[in-house]
Amino acid sequence: MRIFTKAYWLQLSSPKAFYPIADKSIPWLIAATILLSLVGLYYAFIIAPIDYQQGNSYRIMFIHVPAAWMGMWIYVVMCAYAVIGLVWNTKLSNMMAAALAPTGALFTFLALWTGALWGKPTWGAYWVWDARLTSFLILLFLYFGFMSLRAAIDDPRRASRASALLALVGIVNIPIIYFSVKWWNTLHQGASITLDKAPTMESSMFTAMMLMTLAFFTYTFAVAFMRVRNEILEKEKNSAWVNEIVGSDK
Repeated sequence: MRIFTKAYWLQLSSPKAFYPIADKSIPWLIAATILLSLVGLYYAFIIAPIDYQQGNSYRIMFIHVPAAWMGMWIYVVMCAYAVIGLVWNTKLSNMMAAALAPTGALFTFLALWTGALWGKPTWGAYWVWDARLTSFLILLFLYFGFMSLRAAIDDPRRASRASALLALVGIVNIPIIYFSVKWWNTLHQGASITLDKAPTMESSMFTAMMLMTLAFFTYTFAVAFMRVRNEILEKEKNSAWVNEIVGSDK
């Protein structure tokens, strides 16, 4: 099949080939985000039962946990794109890395903020220098550093190279975040959902968690594709195929 050939993926990695894919995908991703969010929030706040220990305050986890997952996952994907751009110098890889960073920072901040709100009734404090919280705060600084480094260097190629190296160095923080509750004695509870065991939460809670995670996933790529689409139009504005698109929209 053509999809498994190297030539196919090289062609797809060009801005010209990727632009129509992103343009057609964005409305579907937005629609999926809205639908998944509405159903997920309905499960989270209406169907899911009250927790016998935390009452209704636990419901913030349906935002907190998916946001934390996405903050870590986006960093891994952003780093992968940045390294691909560093090794093969592909325009699209660097564009995707830059497009994912703001959303990753957003979800990381959202996870820290909702975690603080959840921590107050649970731990009695908005913030503690817990291993999980501290390593997650470092993740937010890594996102800021990645974006700041790209913005501070005028030469796009040097900016992409420098930010890719920073992302690669920072990737070591991801396993630290994930295993922090096992490596150190922390206040943060362990994972309720793992790949090697069945979920330990009630089924409607698990459904709400998965729906919100999928909603954040589709949102991530909807916004990333919007940013990449705009950057392609800006950087390729002198090419004939972009002039055709701009002309057809008028």
